[in-house]
Amino acid sequence: MSQLGANLVKIDWAREQVPRFEKNFYVQSAVVKGRSEGEVEAFRRKWAITVDGPKPIPRPIEKFQEANFPSYVLKEILGAGFTKPTPIQSQGWPMALSGRDLVGIAETGSGKTLAYILPAIVHINAQPLLRPGEGPIVLLLAPTRELAGQIKEECDKFGSSSKLKNVCLYGGAPRQKQINALRGGVEICIATPGRLIDLVESGYTNLKRITYLVMDEADRMLDMGFEPQIRKIVDQIRPDRQTLMWSATWPKEVQNLAHDYLKDYLQVNVGSLSLSASHNVRQLFEVCTNYEKRPKLLRILGTPHQAHHTKVLVFTSTKRMADEVNDYLQQSGYRSLAIHGDKGQNERDWTMDQFKKGSCAVLVATDVAARGLGEFGASDYVINYDFPNNIEDYVHRIGRTGRAGAHGTAYTFFTDASARLARQLIAVLDEARQDVPREIRDMANHERGGGTVNHGGGAGGARAGG
Repeated sequence: MSQLGANLVKIDWAREQVPRFEKNFYVQSAVVKGRSEGEVEAFRRKWAITVDGPKPIPRPIEKFQEANFPSYVLKEILGAGFTKPTPIQSQGWPMALSGRDLVGIAETGSGKTLAYILPAIVHINAQPLLRPGEGPIVLLLAPTRELAGQIKEECDKFGSSSKLKNVCLYGGAPRQKQINALRGGVEICIATPGRLIDLVESGYTNLKRITYLVMDEADRMLDMGFEPQIRKIVDQIRPDRQTLMWSATWPKEVQNLAHDYLKDYLQVNVGSLSLSASHNVRQLFEVCTNYEKRPKLLRILGTPHQAHHTKVLVFTSTKRMADEVNDYLQQSGYRSLAIHGDKGQNERDWTMDQFKKGSCAVLVATDVAARGLGEFGASDYVINYDFPNNIEDYVHRIGRTGRAGAHGTAYTFFTDASARLARQLIAVLDEARQDVPREIRDMANHERGGGTVNHGGGAGGARAGG
């Protein structure tokens, strides 16, 4: 990975002749303008929206019509059956349409994808048409091929009325099809960092026409070690572009990236700036040993017949454990499948399709499924068979249920091996007003004091299949 992009030369943009372009398309509606400051602040408080950045900061919209989208975009929105903008869209659309650099922080499943795709479509339609040999106008960077595929689905759906072409670039798939699409000319490029650098470095495309750059799930990209690749990519893009960075959390690494590559940016946050879990998810715990996990898992799932009527995500820490748990469930009569990084793309796509359709009731997954998977609707339950290695992944995992305003339940098996994370877990539970098992508080106290504590048994929980 360290050699990827070694032949890319940082462009001296002072020597480049680049055409002027438009990026401010926002016209505040009379309705929005007519609201008092008190009404605006009340709306932001209601939806836990906080804003920051150089003034003026655009006011949020409350209805789709107030965004003053072109008619072709508004028609697509209403045709999709949406009733009103999500909080991140209410505040993010006016910011993005105004041409300002933007940082958007909101939990997974909050509608961030459309918050940047619809302004991107407006942006493209205001620019000169692509000429032969030119690269794309919009670049949407994503950490995983699953998220890239999800973004492409939305680009296909909402870009069709404008006849906008897009390509999805990711590793693990044949290069030639992606190369052919680039050669044919695309306005939108959705890409994971590695494959994009590969094709730019090989001369199959360039990024000189990019005037709208999006980094989605920036925290996840940095967690996965993509920072050097991101920096190489951004150095190939003109500095007067519009840049939008979207993230579920706001750690220092993401802040540093924003500081380096965004100018006078606006920031919108939905929810707490500290790491927090969705308040729509009921969090239940079983403090136990590894040997107790399997019977506890079956008790939560209920009978195979009961489990068949639910959608359950079971998370494990390793690929080997995912396969072992899946084999155990299948042998016990459950309709389950496993998904992890060693599975081929075709098998992963087929598995996700089975889960979406309900043919598979239980999906056993490593953290590859915690974020970035295509939308398959909220899971009824999330079960953390293994506690993850960090508290951020715990929050992202349980965010796969209780999405889009719905309520969900997450069950977690917690062992002594995860005691070092007990204090951070308690902070998340306290913020979400959830009960903290006494055993986990004891673990946190022992960790603080440098001791160890052994626990067996655990707090009970209702069956997921009942």
